Amino acid sequence: MPDRLPPHYSAFEGTRLLAKGELPEVAMRAKEALDRGAEAPLLIFDDRTSRLVELDLRGQPDEVLRRLEPPPRRPGRPKLGVVAREVTLLPRHWEWLSQQPGGASVALRKLVEEASRTHGDADRRRAAQEACYRFMHTMAGDRPGFEGAVRALYAGDRARFERLTRVWPEDIGHHARQLAEGALSPAGAEEAMAADD
Repeated sequence: MPDRLPPHYSAFEGTRLLAKGELPEVAMRAKEALDRGAEAPLLIFDDRTSRLVELDLRGQPDEVLRRLEPPPRRPGRPKLGVVAREVTLLPRHWEWLSQQPGGASVALRKLVEEASRTHGDADRRRAAQEACYRFMHTMAGDRPGFEGAVRALYAGDRARFERLTRVWPEDIGHHARQLAEGALSPAGAEEAMAADD
């Protein structure tokens, strides 16, 4: 099970997985490939979302690592991880929030917590689908079986998804299957459902 939980970042040199892990480690491996004259494009993905991460890999390794350091903390409540952002609501929503014990912030936090408990599984499944689709579109959008794999991903059809992604370059298919883990039915679920019909 642990090997199906991807680290935070993955770097690919063309179709080959170059590195997986925390961003500094992955950045250094990508820099090494760039410095030796990588022949294929280098892409770094945030494995939680499969969004591409753009890094400035120029200069010495310590310069690259320094650019990866988070910006200094701003005033606020950093120990709690509180982040201030704008929220736009209708006047009736603000009126209701102002009448809640603890004020608008407490009421909003309670509503978000309740919604995340109620819809957590569906949200996690949707996030896994979106991350997997984003990766597949970037790395396998022109590969055989791509459209069928996308349909299988959104249908939760593990057997079909695995079959279609096994014809892709090994590292791409393996990474897609890892990302899809939270979106697919457990192995054998399709057969069990078919037997019940």
